[in-house]
Amino acid sequence: MNALRVWGGGVYEQDLFYSICDEMGIMIWQDFMFACAMYPTEKSFIQTVREEVIQQVRRLKSHPSIIIWSGNNENEAALATDWFHIPISQKPTYLKDYVTLYVNNIRAIVQEEDKSRPFLVSSPTNGVESEQEGWVAVNPYDPHYGDTHYYSYIVDCWDWRTFPRTRFASEYGFQSWPSFSTLQPVSITEDWSYSSNFTSHRQHHADGNQQMLLQASLHFHLPNSTDRLKRFTDTLYLTQVMQAQCVKTQTEFYRRSQSEIIEGKGHTMGALYWQLNDIWQAPSWSSIEFGGKWKMLHYFARDFFAVILPVSFEVDDTLLIYAVSDLSHDLKLRAVVLLYSWSDLDPVCTLKSELLLVPGGSAVPIFKQPVDALLARCGHCTRLTCLVTFHLEDSRGQQGPTNHHFLCSPKDAQGLQRPNITAAVQEDKTGYAVALHASSVAPFVWLDVGNIPGRFSSNGFLMVSRNRTVSFNAWRPTSVAELSRSLTVTSLMDIY
Repeated sequence: MNALRVWGGGVYEQDLFYSICDEMGIMIWQDFMFACAMYPTEKSFIQTVREEVIQQVRRLKSHPSIIIWSGNNENEAALATDWFHIPISQKPTYLKDYVTLYVNNIRAIVQEEDKSRPFLVSSPTNGVESEQEGWVAVNPYDPHYGDTHYYSYIVDCWDWRTFPRTRFASEYGFQSWPSFSTLQPVSITEDWSYSSNFTSHRQHHADGNQQMLLQASLHFHLPNSTDRLKRFTDTLYLTQVMQAQCVKTQTEFYRRSQSEIIEGKGHTMGALYWQLNDIWQAPSWSSIEFGGKWKMLHYFARDFFAVILPVSFEVDDTLLIYAVSDLSHDLKLRAVVLLYSWSDLDPVCTLKSELLLVPGGSAVPIFKQPVDALLARCGHCTRLTCLVTFHLEDSRGQQGPTNHHFLCSPKDAQGLQRPNITAAVQEDKTGYAVALHASSVAPFVWLDVGNIPGRFSSNGFLMVSRNRTVSFNAWRPTSVAELSRSLTVTSLMDIY
């Protein structure tokens, strides 16, 4: 992850945040604090806005991490699509107020105070096209221009054809629940049910809890334990699986779209999912829980934002793999494709493509084969009995992470069984490690040490080997004994 957006519905961050981003090379899209609302334009309010903008620009413009200013979040879209049911007779007044606040004041001040950076009046916006339409476009979500926000919680998130082929995806995402250890300090026993008053009270997105289950049920069986607590924790886990897989699929679509224009749409040059962090213990779109614990999504993000990334998708029952490179120099890469049976940890077969030139800053198709031909070539495989893993390599070896492609929904997989994973915590020179052993393929292996703060080197992964070792970076003093007591290991089939 090399960019963050400071959202207009939050706060201006403190100086330390921007200094750390400067040091780490993290680019910042900086909103001004106006979001999802219509604001007044009385003289006294405008004066406070002008003082606010001047102070913030002068405070922050020396930070090289800030790459763009944005006047507001979604207020152009709110006007254009009539979020607030403004009477037609009053619409000109609201349009005039919008231009007064964001164009004549905020934009004018920023362009006077900081001539080194671009300024967007809103997000999403069509940029110059919006300006030509009087600053409020008929469709600010038009993927031909500017940036796009896109949310769809019911449509199958594994279907890449549902996503907009936008120039810049500045908001998209799916909700999940945080882990049980995050919820436990603010809840009691009677709260530990997905249908409790607690889970309803903590959910501030209309129908959010049901939407998560509906999305998950498209590809997974829902937890069915008769033990109330286990069913609750299994459901928390499955919402994180769903979120991670959904955002992965969407982000990979945007990344592989950077070198293509189809029907005038494409050249997607950025993807910022909503959202990074949480302000309380509750379901949200975040990838980091309140308190700093990583959700499965955040572990996935480390891979799907990798500098070199293999991405798979299907078109008309043909499997394609793209090599995505954000490097500044060219590479010669091939795809290495392995098929596994759901019931066996030994690969059924391994295929390799020819080395192809992948220019820096591009996405290039590197492997293409009809799924039926692929299955026939390997033998002993059907869509229901096998899955695909793949990675990229050059003459020196593997480049980038290993990825996976499910040929069917896991709920339809034949041969998928409990992997009977065992785990042993060890201490070494660098800290702690967890040695895992599995008896069969294990999707979405999740390690959790409760309220011991820290993070694993990898988590939520597909385990297609009998043995795997994962390190744990503890954020406070701990011990092998404490970690062993606290450690739980969950994979998909363990929740049924």
